[in-house]
Amino acid sequence: MLAIHDLDVRYGDAQALEGVSLEVEEGTIVAVVGSNGAGKSSLIRTVAGMLRPASGRIVYRGTDIAGWPSHRVCNLGIGQVAEGRQIFPSLTVSENLDVGAMLPRGRAGRAGNRERVLHMFPRLRERAAQAAGTLSGGEQQMLAIGRCLMGAPELVMFDEPSLGLAPALVQEVLRTIQDLNREGLTCVLVEQNVAVSLKLASRAYVLENGRITLSGSGGELLADDRVRRAYLGL
Repeated sequence: MLAIHDLDVRYGDAQALEGVSLEVEEGTIVAVVGSNGAGKSSLIRTVAGMLRPASGRIVYRGTDIAGWPSHRVCNLGIGQVAEGRQIFPSLTVSENLDVGAMLPRGRAGRAGNRERVLHMFPRLRERAAQAAGTLSGGEQQMLAIGRCLMGAPELVMFDEPSLGLAPALVQEVLRTIQDLNREGLTCVLVEQNVAVSLKLASRAYVLENGRITLSGSGGELLADDRVRRAYLGL
């Protein structure tokens, strides 16, 4: 579904990603794990069209989309739930969902997608008229996911969805991602919560200093001594 080949990304003279290659099969959860500053968010932002790669290919369903503007990438079916949630705090919950449905691909199924989101997150229905900035952190994360789903994506990239959430809410958010995947959504999960990510993922990649250093099934990496020492403290 998505194949990245030899991707290089730079911020001026600084190299954020170097020769990154990975594949995402349709219907799977693929985890990209690594420490802070490893290049995980740069990878997500480049696929989403927010950063322009210096070189390399990003192939989605057979089309090279490297360097495409973000609105074209979104309308192709690639959604993003950004780090830090990035909701519109002064808009209501309902208005935030409406923004997600502004994509051409999301307009036809707008009513059905809204009902699906509100069924998935009943608290958003209760707070539909409330300013999004007054929601709790967990509710804001639900809203960020719901807004993304309003655009009818086929693949969603989750960038640190558990960041800043209480442990119980982390489990709830990750269960939601697992449920969405069971419904057929392809997911790329970028997380510092390495153990949980690898348990969810059918395939995983370790990103260190802008390079892929390990790859394999989630279970294989979870059992790998290098991963256990570096990220799990074992």
